[in-house]
Amino acid sequence: MLAHLQPRVPSGHKSPLLGNISALLASTVQAGEPLEQIMTSVVQGLGFDSFMYGMCTNDSRPDHDSRGYVWTTLPPQWVALYDRNAYVEIDPRLTETWNRTTPFIWDAASILGSSQVRKFLADAAQFDIRSGAVVSFRDVDHARIIVALNSRFSPVSAARQTMVVQRLGEIMLLATVFHDLFMAHFVDRGIPPKQQGAPLSPREKQCLLMAANGLTSAEIGFKLGISERTANFHFTNIISKLDVLNRKEAIARAIAGGLIRLER
Repeated sequence: MLAHLQPRVPSGHKSPLLGNISALLASTVQAGEPLEQIMTSVVQGLGFDSFMYGMCTNDSRPDHDSRGYVWTTLPPQWVALYDRNAYVEIDPRLTETWNRTTPFIWDAASILGSSQVRKFLADAAQFDIRSGAVVSFRDVDHARIIVALNSRFSPVSAARQTMVVQRLGEIMLLATVFHDLFMAHFVDRGIPPKQQGAPLSPREKQCLLMAANGLTSAEIGFKLGISERTANFHFTNIISKLDVLNRKEAIARAIAGGLIRLER
């Protein structure tokens, strides 16, 4: 199945990968095979090293809150480190794409940021996340979808920058194809998020305790120095991990399980 997928495509050559990518991915899922190998081959064929997809549902029912899904070819060690350090708050791939649909091309060598951002970049570099292309978009039912292709190269040469720009159409197509496939074969079938059952991070416990004490997301964001939408993302992850419908259920489960403790 993977024989025709080239691990690297020299700059200036058109990638042959995406003509039948939708059928290829669908057949992989239908055969019960993991997607990691095929997606790694696809992103390497486009000149990158790893792939990340994230999506937040936009559930408007009053007894439900958003649920988040994350899928990546990166190792669990990176996922755990990212979660533990609350890198969602400072990751430039997210902070620079909140309100844009134009692809974001980034290079760690050209990013100026706080000491926290520099720590994120240093940790990411250990997993060959030093530059890349990010596609962020929304659909009718989902608050936000983000797809990131990551590369080990930094600083990015002019030749590589040109190559990435030339492949943006293919990258955007891959993002939408993967989203459609993930929705059809995972979310719509009720398959739980990968993070379900994972431990809450220190930041998530902090947010949950504040909510248990009556604070809103806006108030939590103000106290923590983060945006309201980032606080909401933390609750999306909390709800996904605890497998509950909303933050009220999350608070009740966390108290019952000893994850947080209210002051008397």
